[in-house]
Amino acid sequence: MRHSWWGILLLVVIAGFIYLLDAVLMPFVTGMILAYLADPMANHFERWGMKRPLAVTSVFLVLSLILIVSLLIVVPLIIQQVKELGEALPAILQWVEVTLAPQLQAWTGYDLQAEVANLREILVQNWRDAGGYLAQALGQVGRSSMALVSWVTYVALVPVVTFYLLLDWDRLIDNVANLIPRQWVEDTYRLVARCDEVLSAFLRGQLLVMLCLGIIYALGLSLMGLNFGLLIGFISGIASIVPFLGFIVGMSIALVVALFQMGTVWAILGVIVVFSIGQVIESVVLQPKLLGDKIGLHPVAVIFAVLAGGELFGFIGVLLALPAAAVIMVLLREAFDRYKASSLYDAEAVSESAASEQHKLNQDLYDDRGTP
Repeated sequence: MRHSWWGILLLVVIAGFIYLLDAVLMPFVTGMILAYLADPMANHFERWGMKRPLAVTSVFLVLSLILIVSLLIVVPLIIQQVKELGEALPAILQWVEVTLAPQLQAWTGYDLQAEVANLREILVQNWRDAGGYLAQALGQVGRSSMALVSWVTYVALVPVVTFYLLLDWDRLIDNVANLIPRQWVEDTYRLVARCDEVLSAFLRGQLLVMLCLGIIYALGLSLMGLNFGLLIGFISGIASIVPFLGFIVGMSIALVVALFQMGTVWAILGVIVVFSIGQVIESVVLQPKLLGDKIGLHPVAVIFAVLAGGELFGFIGVLLALPAAAVIMVLLREAFDRYKASSLYDAEAVSESAASEQHKLNQDLYDDRGTP
């Protein structure tokens, strides 16, 4: 019982530490997560005969190449499509109000025109003001030299922290393992292995699923000639962190754009085919290969964890929300298994099990002594 109170006190201290040092911890928490994600790649390079420093350097070269390609090719295209969407947004909303809303009312009896008109005014006004707000915020940052220096320093520290954590990752893990009380080692290793399995499936597997779905949706919509196909695919991939949310959000946006741009049944069928292909690939290939049945995080739990983490600890809370939720889920499963095996849940079964064990022990003693 005393050990439990010490554990609770440690958790409270860690939570207070995170709350008080929210901004300072950003590069370290980000670097820790990146090092955890990149460690398997470094281990692969080591198995190919590289020393750890060379393996870590190779990982950074690969990641830097991916980042440079993204910054030079993908990011400008997305920014361009965001700009084009901002210019086309008033016309799209007017078309929804004048053309789509009457059709919807004729089919379902639901009047959408008034709501769309209000939504159009709000979105157009906010979209127009967004540039002014951004310029004002950047100007404020520019006037506050300390804030600018701190922001640049934190961002620059992320790759540095990631490099050194990745370089000494195995040694750090061993040092932490040596601090575990010896009577807890077996249970701790078992729980840590289960937590690592869940975290690996979610952080690495889910990110790859999101990336693949975003590419599939963006490529399919762009090939059918749909405007903003890359942007819609990007949004759908990010929203796919929650199962089926990316499919619903992406297809809804794509259908509106397809009706506005082409206005044909074939365009609607094309959008449905693209997203159906994405769902089939996710169900048949991506989920079994990248995730399997290890993750076990319910979509509602994912949403709650992200919102709660952001509300309690800001940006750091968002970064730690899903890893913490995965660990808590593993601990709850362990507690549930122990409860199911306890006398509190089924005293008769536990008594029968104990009696069976005692009978087996007596039989072994009898066999050792020999038949009288």
